[in-house]
Formats: sequence, structure tokens, C-alpha cells
Amino acid sequence: MNYTVPMLPLKQDIESKAVLKKCAKAHQALAELKGIVATIPNESILINTLSLQEAKDSSEIENIVTTHDDLFSSDQFSKQFVSIAAKEVLNYATALQSGFEQVKVRGLLTANDIQTIQANIEQNNAGFRSQSGTTLKNEQSGEVIYTPPQTHDEIVRLMSNLEQYINNDALCDCDELVKMAVIHHQFESIHPFYDGNGRTGRVINVLYLIKQDLLTLPVLYLSRYINQHKQDYYHLLQVVRTDGDWEAWLLFMLQAVEVTSRQTTDLIKAIKTLMQSYKQRLRTDLSKIYSQDLLNNIFRHPYTKIDFLVRDLQVHRNTAAKYLDALIDLGLLSRHKFGKENYYLNDALVDLLLNKSGQAD
Repeated sequence: MNYTVPMLPLKQDIESKAVLKKCAKAHQALAELKGIVATIPNESILINTLSLQEAKDSSEIENIVTTHDDLFSSDQFSKQFVSIAAKEVLNYATALQSGFEQVKVRGLLTANDIQTIQANIEQNNAGFRSQSGTTLKNEQSGEVIYTPPQTHDEIVRLMSNLEQYINNDALCDCDELVKMAVIHHQFESIHPFYDGNGRTGRVINVLYLIKQDLLTLPVLYLSRYINQHKQDYYHLLQVVRTDGDWEAWLLFMLQAVEVTSRQTTDLIKAIKTLMQSYKQRLRTDLSKIYSQDLLNNIFRHPYTKIDFLVRDLQVHRNTAAKYLDALIDLGLLSRHKFGKENYYLNDALVDLLLNKSGQAD
């Protein structure tokens, strides 16, 4: 099938009545999410837990499957990973978080930034494809369904054009969520890397929302919706190429934004309520050791350990161990052994992340 990747902005008007109506609902849900994010006192709590959820779901789309236990008991800081899949997911989370820091500081999302994101995900510096021969195939039949641009020059030209489209709002007066969906389709159609295109493209989605100030933190789990509707996602990507049907693709992506915004809002509200209840218990029953830093630690790390407390609270190892034992006695944490190390699980938080983040729309 021959599809020529167009230069952006698109020549045709793709904002139908149905698309604009759906945009309004998606914006409303996204604005509510942005509002609730602002009420969490320590942003690292949400960045650590929710970007890890996005990383897990996005990686699962590429059949990189891991468990919450493996993720939470791996440590990106010390480069200790329980499994290869956990390492890949944590590399994705790191790419998302470092990309977020860049966009926040500079207000731009460049082709170089995108290459850095992919390099962090794949842990290589291969850059844009320089050899021809890349095709996208049906996993079951092996049939070639799409051949992306083949030459390095063409990829660089299209990525330069995409960079301009992302960063120059004057080029197109489309709704920003419509633009996000166009950017995602364009990037996946250029398919500029040998590996990691899907995951890189899904990081770009969230970072574009940050760049446009539609979100302040990278906490929207669009990948969960895509994972739950994986066949539709790949089918609709392709239908734009075969039939020029932008409306179905845009409606799918806008629905993803609306549904996942509402789900993530509910999850953050639940985390906030849980934190408040832990705070009350600590203040009442463990007033001598209570601090906001201690509370933040056991919510930033659903599986915490002595080293994390030593690092975050600047306390001695013996003090950290006593704190954790006291939290176990109060029933707020449980102790688990992985290899030679003890990990301390915030059971209620993990239950929330498992149950709320696993819900279908």
C-alpha cells in the first residue's frame, strides 16, 4: 500500500462537527485533571507513581509485560532491576520524566529532544534510520501493511517539518487536541527509528499537552486506553493511510483523552484521600516520627526501603529502620523480602494503583 506522508499542516479541513463536539468534552475532562493535580502538595508523588503506570501500559502495547511487584521492587536510581521487562519499563519512565523536564524548562519539543527520548527508552544512540528495508507487518500473517519513508534524508525532512508543526502554533489554527492526534499519526507514519517508535510517540503525546499547558505534570495515561483498544488503534492509524479517514482517528484519540483524564482524576482524588488518612494516623499514633517528608516517601515509593528513607529524609540507617518498623506495627506498611533486601509495601496505595488503573472505560 502506497501512502505518501504529507507535509504539515494538512491541506484539508479535518475538524468536523463531531470532532469539535468531542474536543469540548475532552478539554473539559483534561481541565478537571489539571485542576486536581495542582492540589497534591508534592508533585514527585504523582510523577513517580503515575508516570510508572503510563510506562507500564505503553510498554505492554509492545508486548513488554511486567508486574507492579517487579517494577516497584526494582530501583532505577541504583540500576537494580528484577527483570529485563522491568528495566525497559523503568527506562521508559525515565525518558518520560527527563523529556518533561526539558519541555518545562524550554517550552519546546524538538527533533533532538525526540531522539533523546528514544535513546533513553532503547538505551542506544542509533538515531534516525539510515538504512532502507523497514516495513510494518501484520503480527499474525506477516503481511506488509505499511512501508514508511525509506531514506535518511526523507526522514530528516519530515521530522524537521514535524518539529515546526509542534512548536509553531501559527502554522495551524486547529484545536490543540486535534493537533496532538495529527502529530501522533504523523510520527508513527514517519516511523523514524529502528526501534521504540510506538513508545516514543506516546511520550510525545503527553509532552505536547505539557508544552501547550493543557497539563502541568506528565500524568495522563493515554496508553492504558490504547492498550484496551489496541486493535482499533492500529486499524484507525492505517485507515487514515488507506482511506484518508481522519475523523475516525481523531474521535478515537479524543475519546482516549476524555476517558483517561476522568480515570486519572478519580485515581488522584483517591490517592489524596488515602494520604490524608495516613497523615491522621501518623499524627495521632506516631507523632514523634511524623513528618511530611516521611509521608511523601511512602507515597512516592509504593515499595520503599531503608536506603530510600536515608536518601529522602537524611536520617541514619538505624533511624530509617525504626521508622519503617513503626509503620508496620501501625498497619500502614508490610515487609517483603526480595533477594537479600527488605522492601516495605504501602499495600493500600498499591491496591489503588492496581484497581483504579486497571479499570476499563
